[in-house]
Amino acid sequence: MVERPLASTAPELVLETETGSTVMSPARAYHVGRDPLSDIVIDDARVSWHHAVLRPDGDHWILEDRHSTNGTWVDAHRVREWAVGPGSVIRFGSEADGPCAVLADRPPPAPPRPSSVSMPGHTGTFRSPATVHPLPTRTVRIGRAADNDLVVDDLVISRRHAELRALPGGGYEIVDLGSHNGTYLNGLPVSRAPVGPGDIVGIGHSAFCLVGDELQEYVDTGEVSLDVQDLTVAVDRGRKVLLDHVSFPVGEKCLLAVVGPSGAGKSTLLGALTGQRPADHGTVVYDGRDLYHDYAELRQRIGLVPQDDILHAQLTVRAALGYAAELRFPQDTANAERRERVDEVIRELGLEQRADQPVHSLSGGQRKRVSVALELLTKPSLLFLDEPTSGLDPGMDRSVMHMLRGLADDGRTVVVVTHSVLSLDVCDRLLVLAPGGRVAYYGPPGDALAFFGCEQWPEAFEAFERDQDRDWAGEFLRSPLHRRYVLDADAQPRMPRSGPVIMLPPARPRSRGAQLFTLVRRYTAALAADRTFLAVMIALPFVMGAMARALAGGTLTRDTALNALLILCVGGVLTGAANAVRELVKERVIYQRERAVGLSRSAYLMSKVVVLGTVTVVQAVVLTLVALLGVDLGAPGGEGVLLPPLVEIAVAVALLGFTAMMLGLVISALVRKEEVTMPLLVLLAIVQVVFCGALLKLDGVPGLAQLSWLVPSRWALGAMAGTIELSRTVPGDITADPLFEHTVGVWLLDVAMLVVLSAVFGFAVSRLLRRREPAVMRRS
Repeated sequence: MVERPLASTAPELVLETETGSTVMSPARAYHVGRDPLSDIVIDDARVSWHHAVLRPDGDHWILEDRHSTNGTWVDAHRVREWAVGPGSVIRFGSEADGPCAVLADRPPPAPPRPSSVSMPGHTGTFRSPATVHPLPTRTVRIGRAADNDLVVDDLVISRRHAELRALPGGGYEIVDLGSHNGTYLNGLPVSRAPVGPGDIVGIGHSAFCLVGDELQEYVDTGEVSLDVQDLTVAVDRGRKVLLDHVSFPVGEKCLLAVVGPSGAGKSTLLGALTGQRPADHGTVVYDGRDLYHDYAELRQRIGLVPQDDILHAQLTVRAALGYAAELRFPQDTANAERRERVDEVIRELGLEQRADQPVHSLSGGQRKRVSVALELLTKPSLLFLDEPTSGLDPGMDRSVMHMLRGLADDGRTVVVVTHSVLSLDVCDRLLVLAPGGRVAYYGPPGDALAFFGCEQWPEAFEAFERDQDRDWAGEFLRSPLHRRYVLDADAQPRMPRSGPVIMLPPARPRSRGAQLFTLVRRYTAALAADRTFLAVMIALPFVMGAMARALAGGTLTRDTALNALLILCVGGVLTGAANAVRELVKERVIYQRERAVGLSRSAYLMSKVVVLGTVTVVQAVVLTLVALLGVDLGAPGGEGVLLPPLVEIAVAVALLGFTAMMLGLVISALVRKEEVTMPLLVLLAIVQVVFCGALLKLDGVPGLAQLSWLVPSRWALGAMAGTIELSRTVPGDITADPLFEHTVGVWLLDVAMLVVLSAVFGFAVSRLLRRREPAVMRRS
C-alpha cells in the first residue's frame, strides 16, 4: 500500500455508534447523515440527510454541523463547529435521546496473536515450515522471479514483491516493492514496517515468521480449518436478529452443506463467513487467525461463487477465464504463465471439451463448473458456493455436488449453501439453521433426520414452520451431538470479541491502467460476440438518419428544419441511452465479485465509458451524415458559428449521444432488475423530446426552464439551432429562445453544458456503484 504524507497530525480515532465502529484516519474527512453513501450512516428520522462532518484540523478533530434541521450536540451544547477528541459524546438530532456517537483513541496494535504459524502450540493447528532460512544479515528480496534471493512459486505474487532488510542497529523491516496484491504484516497492508519475533509477514499464500535465529516460511496449501464463534447479525437497530450466536467448527478438507427453511439466515451466514457482510459480533477463525482482523490479506484466499453466474455469457470458456486471470494476477505475469494456469483449472474441472464454446451455450451444470473454475484460478483455501444447484435437474444436482466433493478431497474447505437435499450424503458435515438464525443441528448428514425424528426432509422443514415456538437450538445444545461435533471437535483458540467488529479497507488497487486495458478488451470482445446487439447498434443510426433525411429533403426549410433537428435529437438520445441502459445492471453480480477481489471501481466505470462512448460517438457521426450530408442547411453565409455547419451539428449530436449514454449508465446503476430498463428508456426518450425546446416554449417559464437545464437534448438542440440560426429560418416564439442564438458564446455554452452534464452523470454512476459494493470495499 503506497502511503501518502498526511496534511494533518491529528490522531487516529474510533467513532463508535449503535451500528458499529469506524476507524477515522486523519487523511480525510468523514460525513455523517442518513444518506446511505455517508461515511457514517445513521438511520434516524431526526438526523438530516447530510447532517455533519468530522474533519482533521492540525493536531485535533473538528465536528462541523452542516445546517442540520435538528442540530448536533456535544457535551450538552448545540454546536456549529466544535473541537472534539477521545471521550467526546456526540448526539445527532436531539440533545436528550438522539442517536449517540462516542469518540475513543484507537487501541495500540495488539501483540502477535496465536496462530498456526507463530504459536502453533496455542492453537492446536501445527504446521511444518515449507522452508527454513538462517536470519539474513543483509537485504533479502522475495518474489516470483528466479533472480530473487527467496523465490516463491505463486502466481499471485509479483516478480519482485518485497524485501526483508536487516537494519544497521539490529532488527529487521519489511518493504513492499510496489507489488500487485500487497505485502501484509499481521494481516494489515504495509509499505514499510519493522518486523519482530512472532510477527507474520504475508505474501501471497506464504507467511514468513522470525523464529529464533531462523526465517521460517509457511505455505497455505489449502488444508486449513475454520471455526465460527458466536456469530450474531441484527438489523433494524437490533430489533430483528438474522443470526443468533452461531458456532461450529469446519475441519480440513471438509465439505459442509448449510440448509434450512427460507429466512433462516443462510445467505446472511454466507456473507458473514466471507466478509462481504461481517457479523455484528463474534469471530471467524481462519486456521488460528481472526478473519475479520486479517481480512485485507486473507480475502485473496477465499473463493465465492454466487448463485448467479459471474461470467460474460458471450465469451468462450477459455476467454472468460483468461480475462479473469489478467485481472487477478500481477501485471508482470507472462501470458504463458496465465495460459498454463487457465489450462490447469480447465482440466481440473473437466471442461476440456467445452473450453472453446461460448458460455451461454453450456448447460446449467457446466456453467456452474466454469464459475467455480474462475474462483480456482488463485488457488483459494476456502471455497463458498451460494445455491450452486438451483434450477438444475437431479442428475446435474448430483454431478455438481460430486464435483465439490472432489474439490474438498484435493485439499480445500468447501462450504455450500443449498435448498437441495438430494445429495447431502456426499458431504462431511451438515449445518441446519432454524428460523431466527439459530443452529438446529450440526454433524454428519446421516444423523440429522433421526435427530429431528423425521423420515424425510420435507417433514423436517414443515416442522420448522409449524412449531415456530419450539426451542430447536436449545434441544441441540443439550444433545450429545453438540458436545461431540461442536465442543469436542473445536481445536481452534477462542477469540471472544468484546467490542464491535472493525474491518479495515484493503489496499487500493495498484494497476488501474492495466485493469482498464484488460476490461476494455474484455468488454469489446463481449459486445462483438453479441450479434443481436451489433445488428441493432449498426441499424439504429441508419434508420434514424434516414427518417431525418426524409424530413429534411434537399434543403432545411421553414416546414422541415425544426422537425429534422428534433429527429436528430431523438436519434442521439436513443443511440446513446440504448447502448448503456442495461450494461451495469446485467453485470452487477460480476462487478460485485470482482470488486471484492481487487477490481478498481474507476477502472471498471472507465472501461464502460471508453467502449460505449466510442461506439456512441461513431453512431452519432453516422446518424448526422446519413441525415444531412449534401443537404443545404441554410446557415448564414453557409458557415457555422466556429466550424462548418455539418461538423458543428455532428459535434452536438455526438456530445448528446455521449451524455445520453452516461445518463443510461445512471439508470442502469440505479435499478435492481434488468427488465425495468426498457420502460425507463422509453420514459427517458419522451422527457428528452418534451423538454428539448422544439415542442414547448421553455425560456422564461418558471419551473420548466430550470428543469430543462438538466435535459441534455435541450442544450444539443440549442447548439444545432444556433449553427443554422433557426430563428431566421423558422421565426416564432419557440425559436426565439436565447439558447438558439447564432453566437460563439451561446454555442460554446450549449456544448459546455453537455460536457458538464456528462461529468455530473459520471459522478452519479460512481456513487451508485459504490452503494452496490460490500461495505468494507466502499472505503477503498
